[in-house]
Amino acid sequence: MTLLETHALNAFYGDFQAVFNVDFHIDPGESVAIVGANGAGKTTFLRALVGMLRCARKMIIFDGQPVGGRAAHDVVRFGIAMVPEARKLFPSLTVEENLRIGGYVKRQGNWNLGRVYDLFPMLQERRHIPSNHLSGGEQQMAAIGRALMSNPRLLLCDELSLGLAPVVVRDIYQCLGEIAKEGTTLIIVEQDMTQALALADRFYCFQEGRVAMTGSARDHDRDAIIAAYFGV
Repeated sequence: MTLLETHALNAFYGDFQAVFNVDFHIDPGESVAIVGANGAGKTTFLRALVGMLRCARKMIIFDGQPVGGRAAHDVVRFGIAMVPEARKLFPSLTVEENLRIGGYVKRQGNWNLGRVYDLFPMLQERRHIPSNHLSGGEQQMAAIGRALMSNPRLLLCDELSLGLAPVVVRDIYQCLGEIAKEGTTLIIVEQDMTQALALADRFYCFQEGRVAMTGSARDHDRDAIIAAYFGV
């Protein structure tokens, strides 16, 4: 059974339409990459999925239920969590306080503070310091850990590699692989096609708010993806 699907999803910022008639699906346990240039509508699509942008109820179906237009705090309770672009940690709170906020919905599951610290040991070492004292890579780990604390069935990751050194990106994607092995379904939004496609089972390429191409991440024509990426 499909875990999440969208049907002709449209998303707006006021009167400006940023996503046009997107049909998308992901099955339980899959990892799906969404690639595309800056401004292609990738982040807007994720924001619609988590209730940050309004849309018609039946445009988004999660586990057989229409959830489009639901408030963000309801969407988290259904089992959808997002690691936002630029991390968005609370700078006045410690690392551990940020992580505990992620668990406020008290969903049942395998993820808890100890499990997050097992995945990211450096967070345990720095758990009592303000989150804005972390390096960029450590902040990204904290943002992933905060999302995992809600025990999501579907984890949305928005531009995890943004502004990070390649060695840090490699380590973070290795941890994402471990999260996927635990059975968590992943949607990975990236401008960096190489990283995203290496982890994903399938991909969607967005261009100007529309799906320009979709296919298998294991058996893809890189030149065709690049053409769809740039709309040429």
